[in-house]
Amino acid sequence: MLASLSFLVLLVCHFHGLSHAAVPATAGGGDGQFVYNGFAGAGLDLDGMAVVEPDGKLMLTNVTSQLKGHVFHPAPLRFHDRAPAPTQNSTARSFSTTFVFAIAAEYVTVSGNGLAFFVTPSKNLSAASPSQFLGLFNNENNGNASNHVLAVELDTILNPEFRDINSNHVGVDVNGLVSVAAEPAGYYADDTGVFKNLSLYSGDAMQVWVDYDGQ
Repeated sequence: MLASLSFLVLLVCHFHGLSHAAVPATAGGGDGQFVYNGFAGAGLDLDGMAVVEPDGKLMLTNVTSQLKGHVFHPAPLRFHDRAPAPTQNSTARSFSTTFVFAIAAEYVTVSGNGLAFFVTPSKNLSAASPSQFLGLFNNENNGNASNHVLAVELDTILNPEFRDINSNHVGVDVNGLVSVAAEPAGYYADDTGVFKNLSLYSGDAMQVWVDYDGQ
């Protein structure tokens, strides 16, 4: 499997459904909002191949094959509120985030398997496989409802076993890598409304917005 460099300028969050919300020293407020302008000294929890470079960029992987890297917000954030009474439904909190990333492929015409922004109840992903599993799942637990993982994948390989729509797409994953929704990577031009394709592994910096409506 080919490797690629992945630079991420935000981070992955982990959550506990009933835990307290916590905000790091670099945050902008006490309501769960935070901003990172570079990651040097940010106190992130790094795992696997992930490193913060001297200039503040976060590198998730290098060109070594079959390895994975994760980075986590250092304290849990509450994404789920317990219902006040047993007969009432609990509610999920809405959230919004934006980040800039670049995937620098080792070869011009083919990339590694991309990266994902995800929300998970645990930082322990030691059992997750690299490559097409994106460091999130493995062949045994992929698709299990007990995973409690929400992910937005930036996928650069077509994996038929996951019903990928193509080799350059954005997908929303719930507990597994068969996306509940997926679209080709790109954007709509403001002036014409025409869809413009983007190559996720071009090495260019790209900005992503993720908005979740808890209602």
